[in-house]
Amino acid sequence: MIVSSPYDKLLQSLPVLARTASVPGTDGQSSDTRYWDYGDPTAPTTLVLVHGFRGDHHGLQLVVAELLSGDPHSPALRILAPDLPGFGDSAPLHDGVHSLAAYARWLEEFLGVLAPTGRLVVLGHSFGSIVVAAAAAAGLTADEIILVNPIAAPALSGPRGVLTRLAVFYYWAAAKLPERWGYALLQNRAIVRIMSVSMAKTHDPALRRWIHNQHDRYFSAFANRRVVMNAFTASVSHDVSEFAARILQPTLLIAADKDDITPLAAQYRLQTLFPNARLRVINNVGHLIHYEQPQPAALFIRKFMAEELAL
Repeated sequence: MIVSSPYDKLLQSLPVLARTASVPGTDGQSSDTRYWDYGDPTAPTTLVLVHGFRGDHHGLQLVVAELLSGDPHSPALRILAPDLPGFGDSAPLHDGVHSLAAYARWLEEFLGVLAPTGRLVVLGHSFGSIVVAAAAAAGLTADEIILVNPIAAPALSGPRGVLTRLAVFYYWAAAKLPERWGYALLQNRAIVRIMSVSMAKTHDPALRRWIHNQHDRYFSAFANRRVVMNAFTASVSHDVSEFAARILQPTLLIAADKDDITPLAAQYRLQTLFPNARLRVINNVGHLIHYEQPQPAALFIRKFMAEELAL
């Protein structure tokens, strides 16, 4: 079932092309990454979006829509939104290893294949913030970095660390069960709904229904059980603070005051670890800024890019 939302007209108006890139891996073999190309292909600025764990490019569509439907006098923008390897429509990495280091290398290779010209800005949301941070610390060529709902501290120490521990048990059980039952557990709609309900903070019933429908439709689009287990392990074993000191690019952090994964105090601490970072906080939202507050997020992104361009 597809649930409509207040954003339907905005999403339908997006100029977009679905494309495929053959991205080389460390073993010399390539895997196909599916990505969506929005906006003006000749724009002087390219923004690349990296989504979070178990999601795909759909999760960041509202931010894309707000960015492309903003001030008509704003500079033209091209936006590239790939599905992470093994999720959505992207093939898993050929060697089967989906560690944080592997995802960081994939991002560098993906950008190398596409070779966007002009100014390059790379954005990561949630687990994507860790992937982008790891790649940037390793020398990713980008002019600016943007991290939305960044994982600023170990997930197990967050305000809902107990839920993270339950998640660890859930994925451990999914790995230990026979394959058929493991898949069934990972794709169980009731558990997906519990995850969605725990993250949504909006009191708008229509928006809540739409968020839950988005998770129902896309949260179980993964290639295989190993991909999910590898990515989950990476997501709870690392955080952005490990890499912040080595990220030299101007960085924008967009945090939420009700984020159950990373407390706001940890976001303020994270800002101090970067050589050059700004922190912007969106109130009355949790870990789903991209669903619940895409407009203020887009405004912060636009302002940040305009300020950096003016320097």
